[in-house]
Amino acid sequence: MTTATTTPAAPLALAAEFPPATEAQWRAAVDAVLKGKPFDKVLVGRTADGIPVQPLYPRKEGAAPLAGRAPGIPWTIAQRADHPDPAAANAQALEDLSGGASGLVVVTRGAIGDRRGDAMVIDGLADLDALLAGVMLDLIPLRVDAGTSAGHVAAILAAKAERDGLDPKSLTIAFGIDPIGAFARRGTLESWNGTAAKASDAVLALRARGFAGTQLLADGRVIHDAGGSEAQELAYVLGTAVQYWRMLEAAGLPLGEAARALSVVLSVDADQFLSAAKIRAMRRLWARLETACGLAPSHLDLHAETAWRMVTKVDPAVNWLRTTTAVFAAGIGGADHVVVEPWTAAIGLPDGFARRVARNTQLILIEESNLHRVADAAAGSGGIEALTDELCRRAWALFQDWEGAGGIVAALSSGTVQAAVAGVRAERATAIARRRAPLTGASEFPNVREAVPEVLTPPKRETRRGAAPIELPEAAGGERFEAQVRAFAGGAIRSALSRLKSDTIFVDPLAPARLAEPFEALRAELDALAAAGTRPKVFLAVIGPVAAFTARATFARNLFEAGGFDAPIPEPFPDAAALTAAFRASGAAIACLCSTDELYSAEATDVAKALKAAGARQLWLAGRPGDLEQGLKAAGIDGFIQAGGDVLEVLRTARGAL
Repeated sequence: MTTATTTPAAPLALAAEFPPATEAQWRAAVDAVLKGKPFDKVLVGRTADGIPVQPLYPRKEGAAPLAGRAPGIPWTIAQRADHPDPAAANAQALEDLSGGASGLVVVTRGAIGDRRGDAMVIDGLADLDALLAGVMLDLIPLRVDAGTSAGHVAAILAAKAERDGLDPKSLTIAFGIDPIGAFARRGTLESWNGTAAKASDAVLALRARGFAGTQLLADGRVIHDAGGSEAQELAYVLGTAVQYWRMLEAAGLPLGEAARALSVVLSVDADQFLSAAKIRAMRRLWARLETACGLAPSHLDLHAETAWRMVTKVDPAVNWLRTTTAVFAAGIGGADHVVVEPWTAAIGLPDGFARRVARNTQLILIEESNLHRVADAAAGSGGIEALTDELCRRAWALFQDWEGAGGIVAALSSGTVQAAVAGVRAERATAIARRRAPLTGASEFPNVREAVPEVLTPPKRETRRGAAPIELPEAAGGERFEAQVRAFAGGAIRSALSRLKSDTIFVDPLAPARLAEPFEALRAELDALAAAGTRPKVFLAVIGPVAAFTARATFARNLFEAGGFDAPIPEPFPDAAALTAAFRASGAAIACLCSTDELYSAEATDVAKALKAAGARQLWLAGRPGDLEQGLKAAGIDGFIQAGGDVLEVLRTARGAL
């Protein structure tokens, strides 16, 4: 019997019919188009850390894939369990898990992930039982996001596992104990020594019980939520990790075990390449940190969440695109677990549809796009490799600066970290106000007639108090935590184990803020006026034919509607008298002239005078006035709107004319 053999087909050379091009030829073609404009200013972008982003990168030769998520294994599709009612949260969780989710994140009141302040309260074992009824904890990864309550929730989980006969080694739980993150978010701390003793006590007890997973968390979201840069987020995570390693070493845990006690959470946003590079940079930095400490590099349990600061209340459907891009970045970057903020999260408590979209965003990228099947898909990509290298370099340098200041807790206590984040946040706020960093649906292409999607009404549920206090031993080698486990197993609630805070350190908190909030605040004011009667209008005084005014009229409409005004573009007017009559009929208090520079020179002065005489309380002109400025102001023009101008200032000024 013989077998046929075939010769493999030659690779298909798609560019074989085109002559090879060099970078020099490309640059010459670009310079011809730029016509003398500076290449670096026009085509080279900058990240918040000042990293240049070139328009063209060669492939990075010899690049090897980073060791991250196991090749071919999907990341965990994690869903938030955050409904204030544990029973309702359980129904949502079961629906999520039956609908394709493969992990859960329990978010409690006051946690870093509780930006709206309406997450659940877990007071005792009954609440946790209600939340996790029917959930097979030995089949899914679970992460706890509980802020200052993380130690108590960990003890309740330990009591539940023991009572239910679950083998701790069979459970994959990231307990999320993160007192540094809680300090950064709240701005208060009793003392580092006392806090560290309690955290170490819990870690030692959980590890003695044999729980798989991690006990501590280094959470970069607190930096990202507050407006920090990518390098700042990475440096903060490194500093937090080192502080925890020192803490556990002092408590008697070997350094190698201390390193394996930590998980990391990073935010990913709509900057696809930068987010992917940040995930990759975290793995490289973690390996470098372990090597610097004399440890062999090990796997880092890396969680990614779509960024809170990027989502919008207005035109929230755009959040579908933002989160899809962010998940793509997390997936190719190599995250182990990914959480998607539902698209209506900024509006209120997401309903079942929003939660389904959140998990399906990931399911489609895994099941249909097979995004997980390539190990480190970005390896060798010139642009992402360059961003990864620069993020590593800058984050490591900043981490060393904060270490030199005494460590991350000392840097937070002195306000050093907060000042650095505030500087980046202020620069970004300026770029957003001037629309150099556009927010689709908020600052650009708004829709003032959009329908607001439905969200759930959260039930009011407060922490139960009044229980008789239970005395606990001092934190040491796990004794305090074990006493908490016994108390919760016996039916105790958190208030019986909590004591009045005796904080001694007070600093500026790293509070979360979404990028679109300034625009949304203006929109909300005018939306309220619209709900009470008529939406305030800006009359676009178009001059000349459609071809003459369309560009600037469209610019003006987008600008004013970003603040909640109604600014429709009218048909051309035959003369100034018809334009003035239309303004009177519109009922608007504000008008904006829109046309070409040539027509402004010929007609703008007369039109402005006519509009002022017709009752315009405020008059704008779209474009740069040039030599006409003084004459236009004398005719009644109050201000000029142009690309690069402060849009928020214009909108606030316009609001004052109502």
